This record gives sequence, C-alpha cells and structure tokens, in this order.
Amino acid sequence: MGSTVLSLRIDGELLDRLRQHAARRGMSVQDYVVRTLVRDDFDERFHAAVDETEKFYGADTRHPDPADQVT
Repeated sequence: MGSTVLSLRIDGELLDRLRQHAARRGMSVQDYVVRTLVRDDFDERFHAAVDETEKFYGADTRHPDPADQVT
C-alpha cells in the first residue's frame, strides 16, 4: 500500500493541542494524527461489523448491562 499526501488547514490553537498530545506520546504531529485517524476508522468498521452481525442473527447479541438488572 502506498502513501498519499493530505494537506490540511487547521486552527493554530488546535495545532498547539495536537503538538502537546503528540509530545506526550513521543510522536510527531503527523504520526499522532494518522494514528488517531486509523483508530477512528477501525472503530467505525468494528461497529458496522457488529451491526451487520446483529442484523444477520436477527437479535441483539450484545451482553446486557449489569447496571440495568433489577435485584
């Protein structure tokens, strides 16, 4: 898989916050942003797969929340 350049125009305050987040993790801003986007993309694909599984089985397959149980 190749790479492509993506140019963004962002607010200075946001860039400062991104620099701080990246520095805490010992990363460049570019690596931090890419990692964040990859994680978000994974989350979306995971939730879509869960939704498709629930549709396939025709039921809610998630485990119930123990806080919802009445004792």
